[in-house]
Amino acid sequence: MHKTCTFCTPHSGEGHIERHDILGGEAYVYKRNGSPYWQCYTYLAGRIWRTTTKEERLSHAKEFAEDWYLGLRGKKRSGEIKEGPTFSQVADKFQREYEAITQGHRSPKYIETHKIIINAHLKPFLGPLTLPEITPGKVQEYRVHRQTSRKNKDGEPIRPSRSTLHHETVTLRQILKMAQRDGLIQFVPDISPPYKASGKIGHRAWFSPDEYRQLYEATRRRAKKPLNNRWQEECQRLHDYVLFMANTGLRPDEAARLEYRDVSVEKDDGTAEELLVIEVRGKRGVGYCKSTANAVRPFMRLKERNNAKPTDRLFPSNQRELLNAILTEENLKKDRDGNRRTAYSLRHTYICLRLSEGADIYQIAKNCRTSVEMIEKHYAVHLKNTLDAGAINVRKSRKKKDEDNEE
Repeated sequence: MHKTCTFCTPHSGEGHIERHDILGGEAYVYKRNGSPYWQCYTYLAGRIWRTTTKEERLSHAKEFAEDWYLGLRGKKRSGEIKEGPTFSQVADKFQREYEAITQGHRSPKYIETHKIIINAHLKPFLGPLTLPEITPGKVQEYRVHRQTSRKNKDGEPIRPSRSTLHHETVTLRQILKMAQRDGLIQFVPDISPPYKASGKIGHRAWFSPDEYRQLYEATRRRAKKPLNNRWQEECQRLHDYVLFMANTGLRPDEAARLEYRDVSVEKDDGTAEELLVIEVRGKRGVGYCKSTANAVRPFMRLKERNNAKPTDRLFPSNQRELLNAILTEENLKKDRDGNRRTAYSLRHTYICLRLSEGADIYQIAKNCRTSVEMIEKHYAVHLKNTLDAGAINVRKSRKKKDEDNEE
């Protein structure tokens, strides 16, 4: 058997009952159990080729296989078939490698997103191509295909968002980088999108002080008078959730993992106030957070109401639906720029309110387990308090005559 031949591996528990070499072992015909037809196989130009002969008689199947193989050889000589593995083969290897190497460092959901992008979009369009055929022009054809291939019921194209295409480009680039490491290509082609305008630096959706007050007053009313008495406990938990999140700056996934043993009430030496010291487990590993004093009462209410054990979670259920309902009722679901507000907006609110009150940006970055660069880019850029009027309105000294004329 050819040293790279893998076709004789049984499929779904079914072995091959017969196999015959043709053309001195350059190709094979074989028949699977349960199938009346002969199949043919060869390994050419770094790829495995298979097809069915649609023939039940062995002599006819051999004739078909010879013609099929010689046709492939002719395409290879004429340049129609290029050497090397296909994109599909490399993408499959990438999926196996990526899942094994990143285990414990990437979430299963993120890994699954890569698989969906590869199998649903990249392989159907780029799969048959060899790696040298994946040029910047071919990738641009892929983008055009993604923008025009899907139609709605009215025949209008369903266009993927800019971020969706960006994620697909990132996945494709990672596959090509793996191919470069394996020596399959010398360099990764430039597949960045052409005609790309400079992206706007927009702020994250947050609640201004007045909007935040409107939100927690609405959740307080709902906690006291729920639409249905069965929902009172959930409404009370949502009210405490809003206050807790806006006074700690935790990410929603960090809050979802939080257990009572991770939170302690301590008196801060710097402020002489009681506040929460939280051991946070999230996307950045384990870190610590100190809340404002306003987070203590919601935490104590949660602890007393639930008669909590140390290993119980503060927020065992997702608050998304109830929070969205109240945001919609209060006309707070979107900010003035059309950005949708979610539970994450409470973290953005914490950061913006602390900055607007003059907190040190480096300390806020440490407390929120992020970087100063991220805060400056997405939060501080739209806060008027970060602008120093004294440094902006600098005036050069003028001659006395010019000053008299101005008066």
